[in-house]
Amino acid sequence: MKVLIVGANGQIGRQFVKLLSEDPHHTPVAMLRSEEQISFFNSLNVESVLVSLEESVQAIAAVMEGFDAVVFTAGSGGSTGADKTLLIDLDGAAKTIEAAQQTGTDRFLMVSAIHADRREQWGNEIAPYYVAKHHADNILRASGLAYTIIRPGALTNDPGSGKIQAGENLEGGPIPREDVAKVLLHALTSEHLHGKTFEVISGEEEIADALKRL
Repeated sequence: MKVLIVGANGQIGRQFVKLLSEDPHHTPVAMLRSEEQISFFNSLNVESVLVSLEESVQAIAAVMEGFDAVVFTAGSGGSTGADKTLLIDLDGAAKTIEAAQQTGTDRFLMVSAIHADRREQWGNEIAPYYVAKHHADNILRASGLAYTIIRPGALTNDPGSGKIQAGENLEGGPIPREDVAKVLLHALTSEHLHGKTFEVISGEEEIADALKRL
């Protein structure tokens, strides 16, 4: 499967690209916004394409032609303001979804955030982030694409355990970014996850087993 990773230079994106590059069944391509980001992916022998999520739908669609799947792991980051959150996490996602519709790239995986559908859980400080995730998810769910929305808990840089808890309306908890990348890899080709949204945190069940029960 030829997979375009949007936000490939992010912390989850890099780990996911590395996993795909080691899998003979997949061909990852990193979507990047600047030439300075290319060297890491060259070291993995992974192709890169240059386009920013602040460019047009047509620019994104131009690099998406011929792909089997899109994985959206992009985010504006915690150091930016609400304006960038709106432009990247919401409108960037919306434009990527439109590009997938235009190019016939049917499979679409979205990295969202736990509690994105529960406004009562949103703290004022990060409310713009949750607003962006909530509405981007709804746009994807209404798109007609074969989507899967993955909503991880609090992200950490701890080594992955390969064990998770997955479901709806989880109370919350941490999860290593490495394990989120592994969940993406398992979900990519799991047809029973088409049209599903689920939350994921660290747990006691192997990733493959936890996802089978969804």
